[in-house]
Amino acid sequence: METQTVEVIAPKEDMQERKAQLIREGEFYRVALVHVKAQVKHAARPEVLFHSALDHATWAVRSRVDSLLKPTGASMATLAPILVTAVRIFRNRRMGIAGIALAVAMAGFGWYMQQRRLKQAT
Repeated sequence: METQTVEVIAPKEDMQERKAQLIREGEFYRVALVHVKAQVKHAARPEVLFHSALDHATWAVRSRVDSLLKPTGASMATLAPILVTAVRIFRNRRMGIAGIALAVAMAGFGWYMQQRRLKQAT
């Protein structure tokens, strides 16, 4: 048994509206394409690539530091203002080497305390 298809003839106004809608969609598509091309061209510039790599590296370091500080209840967001203030004081007073020595000593003390905590836990 064959099925018959009935073709519905739409009114002329509906066809004109549909044509206008398709034209608008085509314009939006072309504008989006131009926008994407401009984004790709901008993202391929050396300074943008460098900035993206720097952002990725700082995110990786920050997440690592946050994971190390998690047991203490601190985070990079809470310690950053203190660190920036300390760096500014050391820089303004030209105590660069002393600041570096202090940072190394504090890192060593932190490592020692972590090792001590691990030994006590076992």
